[in-house]
Amino acid sequence: MKRLSLLIKPASSLCNMRCRYCFYYDIGGHRQTRSYGIMNSRTMKRIIGNVYKDLDGRDEVTFAFQGGEPSLAGLDWFREFTETAASHTNLRGKDVKVHYALQTNGLLIDDPWASFLKEHDFLVGLSIDGGKKFHDKNRPGAAGEGTFDLCIQSKKLLEKYKVEYNILCVLTNELAAEPDKVWRFIKEEKISFIQFIPCLEGLDEQNAPAFALRPAKFASFYSRLYYRWMEELENGSYISVKLFDDTANFFFRGLPAACGIDGRCHPQYVVEADGSTYPCDFYVLDNYNTGNLKDHTLRELFDTGTMRAFLEERRELPELCLSCAYLKMCNGGCKRMRTVMYYGAGGTVCGYKTFLDKCLKPLGYTVRKHFS
Repeated sequence: MKRLSLLIKPASSLCNMRCRYCFYYDIGGHRQTRSYGIMNSRTMKRIIGNVYKDLDGRDEVTFAFQGGEPSLAGLDWFREFTETAASHTNLRGKDVKVHYALQTNGLLIDDPWASFLKEHDFLVGLSIDGGKKFHDKNRPGAAGEGTFDLCIQSKKLLEKYKVEYNILCVLTNELAAEPDKVWRFIKEEKISFIQFIPCLEGLDEQNAPAFALRPAKFASFYSRLYYRWMEELENGSYISVKLFDDTANFFFRGLPAACGIDGRCHPQYVVEADGSTYPCDFYVLDNYNTGNLKDHTLRELFDTGTMRAFLEERRELPELCLSCAYLKMCNGGCKRMRTVMYYGAGGTVCGYKTFLDKCLKPLGYTVRKHFS
């Protein structure tokens, strides 16, 4: 039984926000074509058809949608996508289990959207940055207006329709200095699932902007947040913080649930609005284009030289890594995250090692006590 996953960008890099730290806006600026616009119906149908060529009965496929802002493609576009996928799923011999996910800024979510997301069991990642002050500063709308209140309304709408969701919070250097305020936000908004996404610097920036996360701030944030999280757990309330979940699964269950946590690039299928595919969301660049899903199957794209070169790419690690007790597990971590949460540009401090030194042993105790 196969399990395939695709990350589709139906609106390319188009967005109705102007986030200060948007990594995909930066990526678009490094391509010959910044935005491929909205994926047309013909491309959509050919992509779905080619995905199903690699699927058999009882296989599973996850269609995840991201941007830019994917909801700009429109609700009718998503209805057509799910209807097309269902028509393939119902074909003889294609009894495939389909899962859907959507990462959104929430600005366009209204009752029809929420009803649709519930009907098709979407898992929604809703982007909100740890409180109104931080959110409105870094995530303004197209006219520069604050968007926090609108995003909270979208959150409440998802709750009203019982749509499964988690909160995606970009961890900037500034936000990382305020773990207590972040925890207060989590508690006040009754958040059960949250993922902190390290704020990246641009691909070719020599001097990182002030908001880009640094390894030492990464370590101090998670080290302090861990004890808030553990205290909450001891009081009988479990809140899923993705890094804690991923670290526990990896070190105590041998499950590398997060790409790059073991220092290896795992194959991804990131699909732009024109059907072109790439091996990683951080590298949707012209020189990493593995082909077009309109014209090839996923298996054919996996076998390209570009995909193999990306997965086999080797990198030299600093002395800090070579002498690290966690090297055999971590292998230097995700290469795109190296300057924000691992060994940094100078190779003098590793944020993840510092966090593990402080929290891995108590995390193991917590796992044995509460989850064995």
